[in-house]
Amino acid sequence: MSTVQRQMVWGAGLSILICVSFTVFYFIRFPLSDWRSLWETDVMDIPFIIFIPSLSIVIGILFGLISGIHWKKQIESIDGWLYQIEEGRQLELSEINAGSEIQTIATRVEKIQKQIAEQAKLSQKLATEKAEDMETRMQEIISQERNRLARELHDSVSQQLFAASMMMSAINEAKTKTDDRETKQLKMVEEMIHQSQLEMRALLLHLRPVALKGKTLQEGIEELLIELSQKVTMEIKWKIEDFPLDKGIEDHLFRILQESVSNTLRHAKSTSLEVLLIQRDEFVILRVVDDGIGFDVEEAKAGSYGMQNMYERAVEVGGTLKIISLKNNGTRLEVKVPII
Repeated sequence: MSTVQRQMVWGAGLSILICVSFTVFYFIRFPLSDWRSLWETDVMDIPFIIFIPSLSIVIGILFGLISGIHWKKQIESIDGWLYQIEEGRQLELSEINAGSEIQTIATRVEKIQKQIAEQAKLSQKLATEKAEDMETRMQEIISQERNRLARELHDSVSQQLFAASMMMSAINEAKTKTDDRETKQLKMVEEMIHQSQLEMRALLLHLRPVALKGKTLQEGIEELLIELSQKVTMEIKWKIEDFPLDKGIEDHLFRILQESVSNTLRHAKSTSLEVLLIQRDEFVILRVVDDGIGFDVEEAKAGSYGMQNMYERAVEVGGTLKIISLKNNGTRLEVKVPII
């Protein structure tokens, strides 16, 4: 039974009860001399004994109908508020046009919604902190593993390659040039070992910690290039000016330099490398130049993850990256970052 129907039944029943009570009271106060007068007396051509109960029932039904519609609307309003809360929508108190009967319910609904919103914010904050903590721990684990691999490669494979290179150089210098074919083969082996050394240096650059670890960008670049010049036969020159930079810019420029030097060691086959870090006209300029074999810049953009990574890092700090490379004429990389 719906709310309207229930209110109509209650109204009709209440009206009958009132009618009976009023009639009994009236008859006690004014006794009838003859009961037949109830049937003989007409009201609008209807016997009095039928008219009064019928009128009472109609009035009760109308009252119940109006009351039922009113309460149905109130209940639908409450259902609508609960539905909006269930859907996660924001329910403003100004939107609640409730009568005094359910104003308390409306106030409680708003308090419940605020509590749910606060709990949702707290849950999201905890989830974010948990994700950030997990990411931080993962980065620490990855960094530790990279350091371990770099140490092991440096202490084992890199040293063995260095020893093999020295032995091949000694063999080639001591060997008489009686067999040109054998001499060429030994020379090729020496070059392969040398290239493997460069590949290993590039790999160690990727595995070593990319963060500056409390150093300035200038200190990090000098330390990197000094260490590299001691381990490769390539001629390395640099010019680095001293000026302050934001930590984020320093970190991105250092990683771009690492990627660029790594690519030079692996692919350029160059004999010299120049690095420039200067400040001119409110711009920080990082330039890396080699005299290697060069490459097709457009093809490298499409297929090289390292190239894409460098471009993205330059954009993240509001800068630009330009690469000019000509076949057998080397490569020039330049990053310009505005100082704001």
